[in-house]
Amino acid sequence: MARVVTRSTGGRAEVERWLQPRRDIVAEVATGDGRFEAEAGPVTDYRRTVEVTDLGDGQLQVTSTTDFRLSVPYVGWLFVWPVRRHLAGPPRTDGSRQPWWAPPDRLDARAASVLGLLVAISLVAGYLGTLISQTITYAASEFGVDSRGQGTTLASIRIGVLLALVLVAVADRRGRRMVLLGCAAGGCIFAAAGALAPSMAWLGATQLVSRAFSTALALLISIVAVEEMPKGARAYAVSVLGMAAALGAGLCIMALPLADLGEQGWRLLYFGPLLGLPLVRGVARSLPESRRFGLPHAATTMRGHRSRLALLAVSALLLALFTAPASQFQNEFLRVERDFSAARITLFTLLTNTPGGIGVIVGGRLADVRGRRLVGAVGLAGGVGATVLMYLSGGWPLWAWSVVGAVVGGAVVPALGVYGPELFPTSLRGRANGTLAISAVLGSSLGLLLAGHLADRFGGFGPALAVLSLGSVVVVVLVLTLYPETAHQSLEELNPEDVPPPSLGGLGG
Repeated sequence: MARVVTRSTGGRAEVERWLQPRRDIVAEVATGDGRFEAEAGPVTDYRRTVEVTDLGDGQLQVTSTTDFRLSVPYVGWLFVWPVRRHLAGPPRTDGSRQPWWAPPDRLDARAASVLGLLVAISLVAGYLGTLISQTITYAASEFGVDSRGQGTTLASIRIGVLLALVLVAVADRRGRRMVLLGCAAGGCIFAAAGALAPSMAWLGATQLVSRAFSTALALLISIVAVEEMPKGARAYAVSVLGMAAALGAGLCIMALPLADLGEQGWRLLYFGPLLGLPLVRGVARSLPESRRFGLPHAATTMRGHRSRLALLAVSALLLALFTAPASQFQNEFLRVERDFSAARITLFTLLTNTPGGIGVIVGGRLADVRGRRLVGAVGLAGGVGATVLMYLSGGWPLWAWSVVGAVVGGAVVPALGVYGPELFPTSLRGRANGTLAISAVLGSSLGLLLAGHLADRFGGFGPALAVLSLGSVVVVVLVLTLYPETAHQSLEELNPEDVPPPSLGGLGG
């Protein structure tokens, strides 16, 4: 239990301020004699007691003592300090005024708990999702494979998305929890098998299966988050999960200097996922079935949702044409064209990508408060443009443009990342997002092949990515003209086929 004690001196008006029930991150209910308990909020234990002492001369001293325990597993310690600071102030009675670091809509205890569990499992997903891109240039060096061969391997691995589609379709019928946990465990095991790869073909085969599991895992994490969060916190949740996945990827990047230990040093990174298995087991003990999947919902067909699916699928394909090669070939670009060592690549990636968390968090809040479309379009245009300039630069501009691309482009993660789970009903949410993943994989495979070919033809990755960025320009136009605005709407308003759930803490979903 954490405790906050605040003493304040003033007149009767000051006393009245402290005797009002909170309506901010915690919704209080008065129980009498200056005592309050939590009616709703991200807490499992909460008590506030107000004592008033008469100091004479019309002066009163108010002592407010708050004891609370956050219902956020694994990462709750990150929020204890800001929550303490917030609760040290007088109660806010306007529920719409949430602290800047909190979601625009108040989370209840269950939503906060699930979000914490998903953050933990997102670390695993982030590591698995970046493993091959960080290590392929070193594996290729050992196996004698050129950049075109690397592109072919990376493109082949993406065939595993077909298995991912099967997995998320099973989640539509059997439930999210079982499939999510199975994907996390399976992804770790098959990734570790890559440490024993005798050839690029073996590494590609193990990564094909591992990436299938990790792709399905990432999709199900976002689906469960959207199905659990209130309507004013969905993009916020996606931003937090994006940060967690980035941290998981960062752990992989921090381990990259192991590749400098020798020609086979890169293999050590493939043992890392085994450390994620105990975490998966811990999450399994507490993660419930998705709130909305557990409610009665009608089985529907894709017929009435084909236009939404087509819009998002085209966008995913065009965007992946650029983002896949920009991400997958970055280490190759830095190592070969800019002569970076593994340690310098790690430093570059950490120093220039870490500030991207600012864009992710700010973008998530803006997307919930101001709307998805403008935030997503600006983030996409700025992020892609800065990334192209990074690949065309050297020296300090290389580092500067990478920072700009990470910060501005970070807003795209929550602003556009929520559309897939939001725009389809519960019975189709997995299959629809699996289909979108296939479209993205087709785009990324084509982008990788084209980038490898164009890089060889133009003598560098910069001109190749400049050409491929044209697809992202089309996506910006689609977002501004055809995307619906989904902020401030419940999932049931967006998908009337679903049965409205019971009240989610009085906020609606």
